[in-house]
Amino acid sequence: MGVEPLNSWNAEAASALQWWRDAGVDMLVADDPRDWMAPPAPARAATAAQVHGDGPAPAPVAPAGPQSLPATIEEFARWRVGPDAPEARWHMPMATMQNVPGAPLMVVFDLPEPEGESDILLGGSAGRLFDRMLAAVGLDRAQVALSALALARPATGQVPAADLARLAELTRHHIGLIAPERVLLLGDAVNRALFGAESARNRGGLHAINMEKRQFRSVASYHPRFLIQRPIAKAESWKHLQLLFWGD
Repeated sequence: MGVEPLNSWNAEAASALQWWRDAGVDMLVADDPRDWMAPPAPARAATAAQVHGDGPAPAPVAPAGPQSLPATIEEFARWRVGPDAPEARWHMPMATMQNVPGAPLMVVFDLPEPEGESDILLGGSAGRLFDRMLAAVGLDRAQVALSALALARPATGQVPAADLARLAELTRHHIGLIAPERVLLLGDAVNRALFGAESARNRGGLHAINMEKRQFRSVASYHPRFLIQRPIAKAESWKHLQLLFWGD
């Protein structure tokens, strides 16, 4: 009798989801069928008591305000990997941010790599290429601040759309706490999260990340994993680094 190979549940789930993405499915709907051509249901009429003021008025809905975030790097670093972080409900290993206040460079990735140690933000072959990129501008990992839009890697291998706005808010807050000289955004997911509709024009150009009291010089470029797949893009990536460090 043969022995069935052991398969990774995460890999199988990611493969299935990728199949649906390739087929053109880009959103979740619901388990129950829905008639998308049906007209919307009419609004529920108010009761007579409410119209004439005889009954209790519906309670007003208070607008949701932004959640207060820790004001120091140390507090934010602890909060960021705690139970209130968006990634906590994914039940996946969390990587560790590298905080260097006032660093000459802060680098923001999309999410941790599937290979390497789970607590390392950028490991494996992509991490080795990244180290060479830093060396090309006279830096090493110890000198730069490292973070990611998501500090855990979901089974799909992509940042969930439902969490994107909150993760972008946390990333901006983190940049403000670090206050780096320059910010390098690696990957389309980070670029879209921080610049929205303008992201398509941002790659390779010098832009400002606007905060409440300050602007940060930034460039959006290719993620090292993309450069491994498309080595021809390395020349363009080098131009992006030159612009960030020595461009006008």
